[in-house]
Amino acid sequence: DAQKHFTLKYKKGLITTGMFALIRHPNYLGEMMIYGGFATMVPHWIPKAVLAWVWLQVFLPNMKMKESSMSRYPEWDDYCARTGFLLPPPIALVRCISSSRTKGE
Repeated sequence: DAQKHFTLKYKKGLITTGMFALIRHPNYLGEMMIYGGFATMVPHWIPKAVLAWVWLQVFLPNMKMKESSMSRYPEWDDYCARTGFLLPPPIALVRCISSSRTKGE
């Protein structure tokens, strides 16, 4: 949320840089990774079932509502085509790696 806060403070509109350059919902992915990590430490099925329910009944609808809100921006279709919902598309990772190698040389 810090990137979103400081970016929107100086430039209004659709954020397409930083973490948002590869995926559309990096905050949700981070939370899912944290809670998923905690659930894997517990040798029981109940935490995993609760997380699955939260992810499907709370996170997914919220992400879809956010996408419908962001779709009002004119650059949305291009942004949506080149980014992943929760995970980056493989071609985006290849571009990211190759551009970082080019910058480092």
